[in-house]
Amino acid sequence: MNNETILSRLVQVGTVTAVDSGKRKARVKFKDTGIISDWLYVIQHYGANFYIEPDAEHTHDVTDTFTGGGSASTYPAHDHLPGSHLTYWMPKVDDRVLCLYLPVFNGDGFVLGGY
Repeated sequence: MNNETILSRLVQVGTVTAVDSGKRKARVKFKDTGIISDWLYVIQHYGANFYIEPDAEHTHDVTDTFTGGGSASTYPAHDHLPGSHLTYWMPKVDDRVLCLYLPVFNGDGFVLGGY
């Protein structure tokens, strides 16, 4: 394989076809070639801040630590800040993602993120 081909395959865009959340891996079908990847690690950024703004009312499970009982209440649309953070991120099937491969023959690849 020549250098130009290797370089052209380092960074690729594709669509997620399968997800293994437990192993933090995904398989991706690449747009240009139609090839489906082997399992790729999904790069993580533990503790990243994020913003959630629901588009409608939803419920929250509320646990009463004093009595041990629990309940749920309905709240109008609102954000979940401050203090919300991501424990890990996994793409969903049909998400578009950006992948990076190591520049060696049959090198490992990684899902860098979705868009």
